[in-house]
Amino acid sequence: MSATVLFRRGRVIDPRNGVDGVRDVLVQDGKVAQVSDAPLTAPAGAEVVDADGKWVLPGFIDLHVHLREPGEEGKETVLTGCRAAVAGGFTAVVAMPNTKVVNDSGLVTELVLSRARAANLCHVYPAGAITKGLKGEELAETGELISSGCVAITDDGRPVMNAALMRRALQYATQFGVPVMVHEEDLTLSAGGAMHEGPTSTRLGLRGIPASAEVAMVARDLVLLEETKGRLHIAHVSCEGSVRLIREAKRRGLFVTAEVTPHHLILDDRAVGDYDTHAKMAPPLRADRDVEALREAIVDGTIDAIATDHAPHGVLDKQVEFEKGINGIVGLETALGLTMELVHAGRLEAKRAVELLSHGPAKAFGLPGGHLAPGAPADITVVDPSEEWTVDAHRFYSRSRNTPFHGRKQKGRVVQTWVSGRQVYADGQVKESR
Repeated sequence: MSATVLFRRGRVIDPRNGVDGVRDVLVQDGKVAQVSDAPLTAPAGAEVVDADGKWVLPGFIDLHVHLREPGEEGKETVLTGCRAAVAGGFTAVVAMPNTKVVNDSGLVTELVLSRARAANLCHVYPAGAITKGLKGEELAETGELISSGCVAITDDGRPVMNAALMRRALQYATQFGVPVMVHEEDLTLSAGGAMHEGPTSTRLGLRGIPASAEVAMVARDLVLLEETKGRLHIAHVSCEGSVRLIREAKRRGLFVTAEVTPHHLILDDRAVGDYDTHAKMAPPLRADRDVEALREAIVDGTIDAIATDHAPHGVLDKQVEFEKGINGIVGLETALGLTMELVHAGRLEAKRAVELLSHGPAKAFGLPGGHLAPGAPADITVVDPSEEWTVDAHRFYSRSRNTPFHGRKQKGRVVQTWVSGRQVYADGQVKESR
């Protein structure tokens, strides 16, 4: 590892600090030391990265990743998930608590952090459970989780159906200054559903999940948020109605943030085709009008972050009847390429895309990084915006292969990832140092 690195003449896009242009970036001792319009002289012994024609960006931050450890290491581990993360340009990930040993205690939090230190690739921030065992019956020990290193609480994968319990969670989490991250789904409306309720579900003879299953819960939690003055983060928004409610809540000054996944921005429910379980997820892929609403929401600031909801599953979890297939797809290694589809199509400015992948998530959860001002962590993602490539699930660093994007052509690729000034990914290879 070189303690000093000079990124020379790349297009630096740093939305937080209003930078978008050709710059030199000097990194020393794991921090950004200088960002200069004029070419810098490389210090003695410095490593020089020729970034001409490349984008030099704040390291991507993913607020929504399932690392599966402890309990389902056959699908993913902290190590393999971190490998996938840096290959996708992510220098930090937030690990969901719905592992087979639920992260509802400090001991599990410490285990995840220990595995992350051993992997020594990207920053891993655990999220703790809202309720014990994700059962929705009793609050977990929020104070213990936060003091052990959790940056948010969530029962992701399951909604908190009990409104009184959700209200108490918002009140309690406010004392610790962390967001409550919610999976919005009214189980009385979605029960038995396998995909979005619409013409495609009717054609396939599958029970549908109406948009109201999400929208009704968003409305409920925004009412509770206004009353408690807490912090709410809405995971994987998928519906036009949800966007309207979040937009209005922000206008009224509520402390709400929201994320959207690349797959909900790119695909609609027709991607299910003829029962393709790789397109089965929760929330389900929605109608084209919902996709359009989400695209508008990332442009106008209603949505704060793009997050992958990286959900690894084994082959046998998907090679079953559609109704029995497990929800979820892997996303860390395809996020940038899918986002760039919108950039190249003129639907999203490059600067806004970078913000949604870096500063937006950092701000939403109060995490370090997300920008390149002097003194910031030297977490840097280098992108070739014009490189064309084809998604090959068999070459993923993730332990799982469940994606509907295998074979999809992309333009724009991560070529280098740096964490704390150390190169952890380059030339298609993860560079481990343990």
